[in-house]
Formats: sequence, structure tokens, C-alpha cells
Amino acid sequence: MTAPRGSPQWLVPDWPGLPPNIGVLATTRRGGVSPAPYDDGQGGGGLNLGIHVGDQPHNVAQNRATLAAELPDEPVWLNQVHGVAVADADKVRPGQVPTADASIARVPNTVCAILTADCLPVLFCDTAGTVVGAAHAGWRGLADGVLQETTRAMREAGAGEIMAWLGVAIGPVRFEVGNDVLQAFLKQARASGDAAAEALVQAAIVPIEIKPGKYLADMYALARAILRRDGVLRVAGGEYCTVSNSGRFYSYRRDGVTGRQATLIWIK
Repeated sequence: MTAPRGSPQWLVPDWPGLPPNIGVLATTRRGGVSPAPYDDGQGGGGLNLGIHVGDQPHNVAQNRATLAAELPDEPVWLNQVHGVAVADADKVRPGQVPTADASIARVPNTVCAILTADCLPVLFCDTAGTVVGAAHAGWRGLADGVLQETTRAMREAGAGEIMAWLGVAIGPVRFEVGNDVLQAFLKQARASGDAAAEALVQAAIVPIEIKPGKYLADMYALARAILRRDGVLRVAGGEYCTVSNSGRFYSYRRDGVTGRQATLIWIK
């Protein structure tokens, strides 16, 4: 990944085939003003963008202003609740914060934004560059269908072939889960009618031998399998781990009280 305008603290997704009229950006914990525990992990100010995590509002406002300087307009922030609702970002008025875990846009300069600190952010666009979307996929939302709901909304808005990028999330060797997570994905797989879906889940959620009843879950593999069943075959990203990189990313699983990074997409 490379950084925009000489700002090494931010990430531009390496997304093969991305239409030239689509803008994308992912922040890290670096480059802001927030103090510990929302700092940059290296003794400097952190770029916490979450208003709900205990950071001082004026810090978050300054961090969001720093981010906004790189964008065509203010992001459409969401009240994320680990659900599957999809907001139409083009219809959100200034100051509104819809309760949803995904958004789509067709109008140039409408910025779809997702906040995370371990959950999987997924960006979408169609190959013609006419519709974009962003989804917040914690394991609950992923199992309940937030990715499918996002692509459904995009298709209803006129999207053609959809491609996706998997953003920064907790990695497969650090995401320890219980049997409830395994069963949630098995239920989804069985309901899909895809004969291979159950095997893919069992390959992505593997038992920990020394911890009976515990598993390591690969969110990236689960998302790829879900997207494939939904007809989204061009999927990039999925190479980072929030928990393992304390100097670059916020992680709720690692730190408890921490900040939030953003993943954003828009039509230029």
C-alpha cells in the first residue's frame, strides 16, 4: 500500500482493477492528536476517529478535520450496531448519523465510511465505477449477512459486476472464538444451499488443540467464501492484522479501551 500526498500514516488500498474514478482510503492510528490510550502507539498523538470510545470530543473533531482535508466532502458516519442495515449515503443530510452497518453511494463525492478496531471493513464498487459501498463486518454481521445486504442494495441501485477489497482486521492467528461463532457460520452455510459452504467454514474456523471448545477464526477467508457465493469473485486485500501490529492499528481485542480507524470509498 502507498500513502496519499506524502502521508505515510494512511493507507491507499492496493486494489487491482479499481476504476480510476473511485477514491479509497484507510487510516491507521498515526497522525492525529489523541493522547493515550488513543495515541499512535509510539509516543505521539493518535488519529482516533471514534466519538464513542471515551476520547475527548475536541480531539476527535481535530482528527476528523485532518482526515476531511484528504476527502472531497465530509464522510457519512454511521452508528454501527453489528447489524445488517444499509444506509443510502446520498440521502443522508449533514449532521445525520444513520443507524446502519453499511452504506452505498451513486453520487460523486459522497464518502462512505466505516469505523473499526478489529472488525472487518469491506469496500465495494462495480467495475464501471457507478456505485460504491462500505460495510462493517464483525463476526455477527458477517454471519447475519451484512455483505450480502450491501451488494443487494448496490445491485438495486444499478451496479453491474461488483468487486471488493477486504480492509484491516483481526488476523486468523489472533481471533480466538467460541463454538457459538462456529455454529453461526455453519448455520449460514447450510442455509445457502451451497454444498461446499460448510467445508469452507470448517476450514476457516479451526479448533485450538490445547483449548477445548475454542477456535481460531479467519475473518478474511469467511468473507471471501461469502462473497464468492454472492457472485463477487474479484476480491483483494486481507493481508493485515490489527492485533499483531500495535504500532500501526487500533485493536479492541488487544487493548480494550482504544481508538477507531476508518476505511472510506467514494466516486470522484
